[in-house]
Amino acid sequence: MFLRGIIIAIFILAADQLHKYYMLEVVEIQKQAIYVTSFFNLVMVWNQGISFGMFNDNPYSQYIFPILSLVIITILLIWLKRTNVFWHNIGISFIIGGAIGNNLVDRIRFGAVADFFDFHIMGYHWPAFNIADMAIFLGALILCLDSIFCDNYPDSKKNKLDEKEGKK
Repeated sequence: MFLRGIIIAIFILAADQLHKYYMLEVVEIQKQAIYVTSFFNLVMVWNQGISFGMFNDNPYSQYIFPILSLVIITILLIWLKRTNVFWHNIGISFIIGGAIGNNLVDRIRFGAVADFFDFHIMGYHWPAFNIADMAIFLGALILCLDSIFCDNYPDSKKNKLDEKEGKK
């Protein structure tokens, strides 16, 4: 399962970086926004902070966030190595691929994260995001849904204790 997770993370990373290359070098989005629909545009936003542009003005963000990301990615890789639950493997892999794309490659390469997708509906405007952001969100959503709806631990210590006490 670990190898599958690594392959998924690499696929997410490659998709994110290829899309960023295409948007920056082929489309040259930094020159002008592209209006796709009345609620969606392709734009060029450089995010030096974290989610929703928080801490954008921190002069140390280009150093702090990659180091913090390395720590988190390492923890996620350990979790990925230890899990044998299918949906955990998928969710963790999505998060790892997105975190490497945004928080390591972009920050080392550009000093900021390149965001392109711009949604706005009925006066509400969502901060621009990219493929890596979507992967991180989907990975977290998969892990949350799995923890709510799936019973992955029928042999857990809690269940063994309940059986011992005759609660089952």
